[in-house]
Amino acid sequence: MTSSFSQRHGRPSARRAAAFVAALAGVLAACTGSVGVAGSVPTPSTAPASASPGASAVATTPPASESPSAAPSASPATTAVRVYLFQPDAAGGDAHLVPVTRTVPFTRAVATAAVRELLSGPAPDETGLLTMIPAGSQLLGITIDGSVATVDLTGTFESGGGSASMLGRLAQLVYTATQFPTVDAVRLRLDGRPVDSIGGEGVIVGAGVGRMAATGSLPPIFVDGPTWGGALPNPGRVTGLANVFEAQFTVQVLDSQGRVLAEAPVQATCGTGCWGTFDVTIPYRIASAQLGTLRVFDTSPKDGTPIDVRDYPVELTPAG
Repeated sequence: MTSSFSQRHGRPSARRAAAFVAALAGVLAACTGSVGVAGSVPTPSTAPASASPGASAVATTPPASESPSAAPSASPATTAVRVYLFQPDAAGGDAHLVPVTRTVPFTRAVATAAVRELLSGPAPDETGLLTMIPAGSQLLGITIDGSVATVDLTGTFESGGGSASMLGRLAQLVYTATQFPTVDAVRLRLDGRPVDSIGGEGVIVGAGVGRMAATGSLPPIFVDGPTWGGALPNPGRVTGLANVFEAQFTVQVLDSQGRVLAEAPVQATCGTGCWGTFDVTIPYRIASAQLGTLRVFDTSPKDGTPIDVRDYPVELTPAG
């Protein structure tokens, strides 16, 4: 899926900076199996009045494996969900998936909320991010059966684009719906009818598509947490998937001036032809809260130069 788009990193809006101070932590609970519901997301704190449901970096949603230290004592006013968009490569290579946090009015129908946010496309403050999903695609319903979510969309979802575009939009849908720990795969309906493939070239969707079937839309080092533009706590936990030589790569934290604050080697659970998970915690030193960069990269076995470099804007904060 070759991209000719140039990289653009925007600065956070006022509501993003304010919301960063409030730092929400969305946590995913169990699925009830009802239509449009994939578990509740207790939100420990409320977004400030200036934040809107379209804000992308109000908080960092932890990976699905994390649990809250304590549930809120009262119903929160907002719910944090993730959507998966495409970030163009700064070097002119393929665009790849990145997670973005959105806040919506409190709901227990979090799967429905997440997919609706995905279909709305990039928010104004998600500068440079892209979607492969055609404008006008609408959600007709979601049902949960066991660990499979059946998502019913309007037929617009498969309009336009070749196989690369179809694979990309399917990956966006699959990763967005499977962010919840009770959903492992997605089945697709269009205008109420089950479909086995989409697009003129017949991209297979079959009986269900899981995350590992959609890795073609991931960069070699895929950061699933923190989210793009979200908060990186101090010390910061970085999680995701990687498929790199000998499963080894490097993570760096850079300040607003591009200076390296911290660097750590990372060992994924698998590499050199297979996808492995990684989970690393990296402390950094900084005097004041600011927008920085989380950088991940591999090293060329030929000459030691950085390869597969990916930069993600993150909110940095001094250690507590």
